[in-house]
Parts: sequence; C-alpha cells; structure tokens
Amino acid sequence: MARIRHYETMFIVKATLTDEETQAQIATVKENIAKNGGEIVAVDDMGTRNLAYEIEKQKRGYYYVVYFTAPTEAIKELERNYRVNENIIRFIFIKSESKTEIQHWTKMSTEAAKKVAK
Repeated sequence: MARIRHYETMFIVKATLTDEETQAQIATVKENIAKNGGEIVAVDDMGTRNLAYEIEKQKRGYYYVVYFTAPTEAIKELERNYRVNENIIRFIFIKSESKTEIQHWTKMSTEAAKKVAK
C-alpha cells in the first residue's frame, strides 16, 4: 500500500508564453498530479517575476505553487513530466514528513487557498 505524503511543488513557466499557453501549462501540471494519484489541496499563483539569474536566456518567469497529497511513487513520474516540458524552466518538490513540517504545509496551503478565494 502506497503511503500518501504531503508535497508542494513550485515551477517556473517561460514568461514568453501567452496567457493562454501559460494557463495550459499549469493545467497540464495539475492533470499530471491527478493522473498519478495526487489530490490538489491549494494553489498559489505568484505571477510573473524577475528570475534571480538568467535561465535558458530567460530573465523573467511565471511562478506557480501547488500544494498536494500523493503517493510517493507519483513524484518520479511528475518530475519526468517536468523535465520533458521545454516550457517549464525550473521546478522543485518539497516533501513534508515530520509533524512540524506537515503543520507548516497545512498553514501554507490554507493561506494559499484563502488568496484564491478572494
């Protein structure tokens, strides 16, 4: 039986895409999470920001964070999907395991959900 864990993923989409293309990239990531047994709890749309340093000749990127629960095996497939997507220039997964980390994850996902509800 697969253990369900708490994760957050942040990814940066190329800022050169149109709004429709950016939203399509975000939808694809969400679909991949669901397809791999994940359940999205909250999202944080951070919008376009300057990058700390140039990546693939890009100076800006569209930042998006997803808080979700998923089986541990799902992460490898989600990472593979990020790597083959040329429109995602950076990504990270953060796993919350300890009681304190899960409390922090819950707080952050609740705050993100409140931002979306406004």
